[in-house]
Amino acid sequence: MDPTAASATLLTSDGIRLAGDIAVPDGARGAAVLLHPHPRFGGNRLNAVVAALFRSLPAAGVAALRFDFRAGAGAEGGDLADERLDALAGLDVLAAHVPDVPLAVVGYSFGAAVALGVEHPAVAARVAIAPPLAVMDVEPSGALPTLVLVPALDQFSPPSAVEPIVEDWPDATVEVVEGADHFLVGHAAAAAERATTWLAGRLG
Repeated sequence: MDPTAASATLLTSDGIRLAGDIAVPDGARGAAVLLHPHPRFGGNRLNAVVAALFRSLPAAGVAALRFDFRAGAGAEGGDLADERLDALAGLDVLAAHVPDVPLAVVGYSFGAAVALGVEHPAVAARVAIAPPLAVMDVEPSGALPTLVLVPALDQFSPPSAVEPIVEDWPDATVEVVEGADHFLVGHAAAAAERATTWLAGRLG
């Protein structure tokens, strides 16, 4: 873990404690909670894409918090309500550490599906990286500025499937990560930098 980061404990509104890490740069002008891929397939807060975001965002003046979803997250047939409670707990921790700055939600893969439905009054923008829109029924909550980063070779939701879905969302932008598949091997840092640059322009 980055030496400037610290451990954080989240407490959800339904009483579950979650382990996380937080990095707060001096003079943070915004803050983002990071949501990892599906835990049933090995996703956790140390995922390479999440780790790249956890480095790039604080370097750009945006505080970042990553955490592990609750046990049983991603259960078949779930509506992601529990996972969104987890995300809200993360936003509450960020708001306590960095008060009075705009917040963002950034998710990768399964985490992107969770991120799109998070509702919080201080959230000003969101980023969905490789969202599984072709295989999960996901509706964004509210008309927030949204960046959708889609790997060109995504095995589950390629640009040809994602773009028709997102075109009806208000204030959403689709960008393609050329040469990358869903797992973004070798492209994690590039995806994180694009997400960071876009967010930094919207969080002050």
